[in-house]
Amino acid sequence: MSSGDSSIEIRDLYKIFGQSPKQCLDAVRNGLSKAELAKDHGLILGLNNINISMPAGKIQVVMGLSGSGKSTLIRHINRLIEPTAGSINIDGRNILEMTEIELREFRRKRTAMVFQRFGLLPHRTVMDNVMFGLEIRGVDKPQSRDIAMRWIERVGLLGFELRYPHELSGGMQQRVGLARALSNDASILLMDEAYSALDPLIRTDMQTMLLDLQKELRKTIVFITHDLDEALRLGDKIVILRDGSIVQQGDSQDIILRPADEYIQRFVKDVNRGRFIKIDAVMDHTQRTDSRSLPKLRSGTTLEVAAGELTNSSYDAAFVVDEHGQPLGLASLRQITAALSSTAEGV
Repeated sequence: MSSGDSSIEIRDLYKIFGQSPKQCLDAVRNGLSKAELAKDHGLILGLNNINISMPAGKIQVVMGLSGSGKSTLIRHINRLIEPTAGSINIDGRNILEMTEIELREFRRKRTAMVFQRFGLLPHRTVMDNVMFGLEIRGVDKPQSRDIAMRWIERVGLLGFELRYPHELSGGMQQRVGLARALSNDASILLMDEAYSALDPLIRTDMQTMLLDLQKELRKTIVFITHDLDEALRLGDKIVILRDGSIVQQGDSQDIILRPADEYIQRFVKDVNRGRFIKIDAVMDHTQRTDSRSLPKLRSGTTLEVAAGELTNSSYDAAFVVDEHGQPLGLASLRQITAALSSTAEGV
């Protein structure tokens, strides 16, 4: 299995849909809005000056409402859509400079895609669907079956390998799609609204399974969603798009605690802060010397868990420690409670 060894650098990326889009590129660069471009020129601004560094082996979430440009963006990463301007560098190579043959090999071996509507072939069994990408790559049948069987088992579908898609629930069909993508051993996994068609409980199960697999596989995953809770749960890094432009990017703590504008504030105001804010965000880095007997909370603990542990103890504060037990700071129950209820910037 290959690890996620592919970083993605997107620089100055623009996409304008319509005839002769490059004629309006300078105007867009100089501030022509999406509405003005449509009204005055009949063109659609899909992406506007996108700059993102997607780290290797991490989950990069791209979030936004319908029409924000998120699905357009993910389709640029394997050049299903050609940009109007910009560069997309993967491991230092600009994929926009690849020849047709190089691009075909890149799509076949380096990237795999998981779709919202599963994208399964209805006349093929689960086994044959999972083997499909391997067949295209020319892997012989016995080896393809071995690889496919391993992934079918990993995604919890052992015993269903001879079933057809119409015999499976939505969640099971999505597991087949994931197994097919993973069987190709591509270092980049592109997931376009992969879980948005699923019921909430099944969706949560699929998120858990992806996080568990990612701990081992360390793929570079680009995950598209319109759901903030999903973005916060899955994303090592999060980019929020609006009208083809980046409104904010950072980790979950940045998005919740330091929303860039009113648009992001509206997104985050109903978030369960206790589930996503980490104790590190509220602790004091100054350490009291008289507090050696205080309980310890591991760095990365959520406020929800931290509040429960302190409430059940006889203390009103705890040391925050790293994985080696070394103290990083102090957090009090008062700080935790304030952060749980506050919507103020920088809490």
